Amino acid sequence: MTRIYEEIIDFIARGASPAKIAEFSPSQATRERVAELIHREKRQELSEDEVSELNHYLELEHIMRLAKARARAHLSNE
Repeated sequence: MTRIYEEIIDFIARGASPAKIAEFSPSQATRERVAELIHREKRQELSEDEVSELNHYLELEHIMRLAKARARAHLSNE
């Protein structure tokens, strides 16, 4: 779980411009982990910790979608 937090923190710390925010994508490892959790959730195979982990991923995805939308708005106003 800390991997995605570290990715986002490093991304922000490097100085994320609106263009970089609009293009942000998590690492392949993170995408694979989320896909695995979603697949296992559909089969009702997640532990409580994994449900919590998936919820964190989904919350971060929502935040990044909002940031990307706002970044695109800023870019279109330039």
